[in-house]
Amino acid sequence: MENFPVIDLSKLNGEERALTMELIHDACENWGFFELVNHGISHDLMDTVERLTKEHYMKCMEQRFKEMVESNGLEAVQSEINDMDWESTFFLRHLPASNMHEIPDLEDDYRKAMKEFAVGLQKLAEQMLDLLCENLGLQKGYLKKVFYGSKGPNFGTKVSNYPPCPKPDLIEGLRAHTDAGGIILLFQDGKVSGLQLLKDDQWVDVPPMKHSIVINLGDQLEVITNGKYKSVMHRVIAQTDGNRMSLASFYNPGDDAVIYPAPSLVEKEAEKNQIYPKFVFDDYMKLYVGLKFQAKEPRFEAMKAMESTVTPGAIATV
Repeated sequence: MENFPVIDLSKLNGEERALTMELIHDACENWGFFELVNHGISHDLMDTVERLTKEHYMKCMEQRFKEMVESNGLEAVQSEINDMDWESTFFLRHLPASNMHEIPDLEDDYRKAMKEFAVGLQKLAEQMLDLLCENLGLQKGYLKKVFYGSKGPNFGTKVSNYPPCPKPDLIEGLRAHTDAGGIILLFQDGKVSGLQLLKDDQWVDVPPMKHSIVINLGDQLEVITNGKYKSVMHRVIAQTDGNRMSLASFYNPGDDAVIYPAPSLVEKEAEKNQIYPKFVFDDYMKLYVGLKFQAKEPRFEAMKAMESTVTPGAIATV
């Protein structure tokens, strides 16, 4: 198996720009995942976010998780569990409006660090979308405009901890799925592994790397690129030791954004015809909630059956 793609984003500014763009394109086309280094987000800020996230878990989340495990009898299970994940999570919404003030138990310094971190991640997400446009031959800003809808994109962070698990052979940290949204930026634990993606029918580890940001593509980018770039099944394996931290930030289309294959990409591959549906993002999310841990293809087919309800006037124009 070839090595997991790691891309030095600072090389976009020098003689290796063309090679770096090629590496990004290859990673999007053949992996759906890649790891960024020198991405412009301060290492000091990342260290602060990691420290405060782990402190918050120990102070406010760990006991709740232990109580959940006890109440569900998970420590004594003897057979495989297929309807539950071994994770402790909460969600921070950044756009279109922050819910940071509504989350209980967050210390002021943690809120401040997460707000600053979200600003850096949003900038990086939008930079990556423009790089994808460049590689795909789309007009600069095309993806951002499609994502915008009428009120701007949805952007938020799922803060997760994966505590040590006594029976990792019987329960996964997070069951296999593709992500519903647009582009995902993951700040994962620099020491404890567990994230895997499915490539060529084999599960491949996404290596923990200090101060990196892992990028993966969601279902919406697969639709917009008409399948040139695909979302990829991934999962988190529970571990017997170590507490894995994961901050997954989702830069997604706005609720009323209309998602459909970019016309120029359909024209370039005319022999394939347009194989992906046109739909309102919020409709897709409503369907996804109940089908997250199933194959994505039936979701696309269900959206295709609803296409007649999408009004042409709502389509973002570029």
